[in-house]
Amino acid sequence: MDMTGEYRIAAPRQRVWEALNDPQVLKACIPGCETLEKTSDTEMNAEVTAKIGPVKAKFKGEVTLQDIVPPQSYRIVGEGKGGVAGFAKGSADVHLAEDGAETILRYDVKAQVGGKLAQLGSRLIDSTARKMADEFFGNFRDIVGSEAAAETAEPDPGVIEEAQSIANEHLAEDVGTFAEKVEHTVGDAVHKAEERVEEAAAKGAFGGPLVWGMIALAAIIVVLALAS
Repeated sequence: MDMTGEYRIAAPRQRVWEALNDPQVLKACIPGCETLEKTSDTEMNAEVTAKIGPVKAKFKGEVTLQDIVPPQSYRIVGEGKGGVAGFAKGSADVHLAEDGAETILRYDVKAQVGGKLAQLGSRLIDSTARKMADEFFGNFRDIVGSEAAAETAEPDPGVIEEAQSIANEHLAEDVGTFAEKVEHTVGDAVHKAEERVEEAAAKGAFGGPLVWGMIALAAIIVVLALAS
């Protein structure tokens, strides 16, 4: 079975290369992948449950990376065994090419199957393999592309300017409202103080008009200090 494909990924080549070597990213992208463990810089173990026609099995496989040319290309060589369902083994050459701020990923797969899987017919096997490849690279493109977009996203200057303008308008309104309240409060305090001074002066209490005038002045100063 031979299969080739090409995908455009909205991320720099270095980021795509790092993701292709990240077990967590690969596990999230591989259909039916239950575990994926990196045992060395060039080796991984995986467990994948796959269904091909009427046959469904859990495959345990080992993958080795060869001919590594960072961040440009590598070859993936592996074999998966699914018990009585059979086995699958093969290799995939992966190439990354820069295209501006994006990356073109090309792959070329060569594989073979045995056991019950081989009895299903090449047409069914090919269509299932292509579907799984499309799902994997589609997931990979979406995950890596969205991460790259989040990392490089910058606020729109127009949006920032508009937000600042709205904030300044509300601030001016709040300050004006507060000033009106302060002015009203001070006015009431002054009016009440004057009334009390007049009442006290009329009664001649506590030292007469001069003392009450000083007390009223002190009260007004306190109110102004609190208001400010």
